[in-house]
Amino acid sequence: MAEGNRFNHTMKFNVKAEEEANEARLVLKEVYEALKEKGYNPINQLVGYLLSGDPAFITSYKNARSTIRKLERDELLEEMVRVYLISELEKER
Repeated sequence: MAEGNRFNHTMKFNVKAEEEANEARLVLKEVYEALKEKGYNPINQLVGYLLSGDPAFITSYKNARSTIRKLERDELLEEMVRVYLISELEKER
């Protein structure tokens, strides 16, 4: 495919298996709780980490920094988008 045409087509993205989604959910929950316990705004800190990739946004308390680095940022985003969209679509029904 020519370089100029690649943006004219929809690319397919495969979502991970349920087991991997559960791992992402667990990681997010553990990190969220550690940030909250330390007095940080977990949403702000997670957004900072997800956008920049800088682990300094995540506390080392309760091993949260090591925990979040077990998964790629795209895996964490995938889970967050999946849960959000399912939740919002259920509200409409």
